[in-house]
Amino acid sequence: MVYELTTLTRGFTANIRELLTKRFGNYPKLLEKGLPPRDADWSLCEKGVLTETDLLNIYCKGMQVVPLDEDELAIPERFPDVMVEYLNANGCIPYRWDDDNLELLIYDPYRLDHHEYVLGKFFQRKIHFLFTRRSLIERLVNQVYLREDDPDKNSLLSLEGDENTLRSLASEAKVVRLVNEMLTQAVEQEASDIHVEPEETQVVIRFRVDGILREYLCCPLTEYPAIASRIKLIGGLNIAESRLPQDGRTNFHAGRYDMDIRISTIPVMNGESIVMRILRKDAMSFDLTVLGMSKETLEKFEDLITIPHGIILVVGPTGSGKTTTLYSVMTQLNNRSRKIITIEDPVEYKLQGLNQMQVNPKIGLNFASGLRHIVRQDPDVILVGEIRDRETADIAINAALTGHLVLSTLHTNDAAGAITRLLDMGVEDFLISSALFGVLSQRLVRKLCKDCKGSGINMQMTGNKCKSCGSTGYRGRSGIYELLVVDDDIRRAIVENKTSVEIANIAKKNGMTTLIEDGRAKVASGVTNAAEVKRSVADI
Repeated sequence: MVYELTTLTRGFTANIRELLTKRFGNYPKLLEKGLPPRDADWSLCEKGVLTETDLLNIYCKGMQVVPLDEDELAIPERFPDVMVEYLNANGCIPYRWDDDNLELLIYDPYRLDHHEYVLGKFFQRKIHFLFTRRSLIERLVNQVYLREDDPDKNSLLSLEGDENTLRSLASEAKVVRLVNEMLTQAVEQEASDIHVEPEETQVVIRFRVDGILREYLCCPLTEYPAIASRIKLIGGLNIAESRLPQDGRTNFHAGRYDMDIRISTIPVMNGESIVMRILRKDAMSFDLTVLGMSKETLEKFEDLITIPHGIILVVGPTGSGKTTTLYSVMTQLNNRSRKIITIEDPVEYKLQGLNQMQVNPKIGLNFASGLRHIVRQDPDVILVGEIRDRETADIAINAALTGHLVLSTLHTNDAAGAITRLLDMGVEDFLISSALFGVLSQRLVRKLCKDCKGSGINMQMTGNKCKSCGSTGYRGRSGIYELLVVDDDIRRAIVENKTSVEIANIAKKNGMTTLIEDGRAKVASGVTNAAEVKRSVADI
C-alpha cells in the first residue's frame, strides 16, 4: 500500500510509544536517557529484544497502515540526480516515479515531513510512502546505487589478510543489521541452514527450507568481504584466514528467537562458501508421536526400545531426520532410573539428564575410543552418533552383548542394507544376529501446505501467492519409515549369508511396511503427494 503524508495518522508517534511501552515497560527509560524516539526504537533491535520485522509491524500498527508485501517487491531502477549519501543517511530509496509523483520506500516514520520537504521540493514531485524493513532498504541502496566500478568498493575485494579493515567492515551498523536480519528471516521461514556463496559477480544467499534450497537474496560481490567477516566474527573464526576451512559456533538471540548456530567455511574459487546450521532452542521438541510414524510402526518401535540390551539402528541418507528420531528415543527413555551416555559428532542439542560427549579427532577422541571409555561408566543406554568403521562396530556390539542398549546410525538406503553394511565392515554374521534387534529406515517428505493444499495459491484471494508456504505448496515435513524387526527368520538369514534383497523379502513377508508403502499411505491420507514421495525415495 502507498500512502501520502496527508493520509497518515498525525498522532502516530504517541501511538508507537504506547505500543512499545505496552510491550516493553522500560521503553520510557530509553527516552529519559535523551535518546530520540528513532534511536530508542533501534536500540531495542540492536539489543536483540525486537527484530526489524517486529519494529516494522509496530510502526505500521501505530500509523494504521500496511507494510509493503516483500514478495511483490521489484528491484527499482536508479533515480536520476539523487545523492546516495542522502539515501543512506535517511534510510530511503526511490521505488517508482513519473513526472508528477515519487514513491519512496522508507522504514523510519519520524522523517516523513523531512522527506516530503527535501525530496518534494528538490524534485518537484508529490511524495508517496511505502513502509518496509531497514536492512532491505540498505541492501537495495547498495545494489542499485553503488556501482561495480566504484574504486572504493572494488578495493574491498582485495582485503584478504587485512584483519583490521575486515574487522572494521564487520562492525559497521548496516552490515550487523543485514546479517542479523538474514538470521531472523531464516528462522521465521523455518530454515535449517543458510548458504552464503560468492559467485563471479554476486553473492547468493540461500535458505534450506523443508530440505530444499530457496534463494533469499543476491547482492553485489563487493559486499561479500563485509558479510563474510561479520559471520566469521560472530562465530569466533579467524576473519583474515580464507585459504583453509574453518568451523565455529555461536548463540544468537533476536526478539523471540533463541538459536544455536554452527558455522562452516571452505575456500572456493571466488572466496569462501559459508554454511550456517540453525538449531532452534525454543522450537525443538523430541517426541516420537509427532514424527509421522504410522500407529502400527510406532507401537512396534516403542516396544523395541524397551529391550534391556541389544543394538537398534536408525538408517538413511544425510538430512533424513535420523538425529531427531534418536533424540526422541533418548527423551522417552530419559529418567533417573537409567544412565544414558551419548557420543556425537557434533552434539547438536543439549538434553538435560544425559551425559553427552563430543568427538574430538585432534586429540584422538573418536567414536571408537570414546565408546571404549563409555562402557566403563556403567551406562544403561548408549547413543553412538554413527558407526563408521569396524572398530566402532565391534565395540558397540560387545557393549550390546554385555547388557547395554546401544542406539546408532548408518548411512544405508533401506533397513535390510544395514545388515549388509555391517558385514562389509567385517563384523561376524553370528555377532550381528545375536546383537541386532531392529533397524528403522527413514526419509523426510514435505507436507502439503494446509492453507493452499499444495497449489501455492491463496484459495481465499485468487491469484495471490500463499504466504504460509512461500508459494511452494509445501510447509513442514513428515517422516516415512520402514521398521525391520530382527526375528528368528531374519537371524537365520543373516547367519546363512542371505542378500539384503532376500532379507527384505523375509521382513516384508513377516509384516514389514516398506518406505514406498508408507509413502503411498501418506499420499492417500493427504499428508503429501506422489511427486514428493518419489523424490524422497528415488535412491531405492
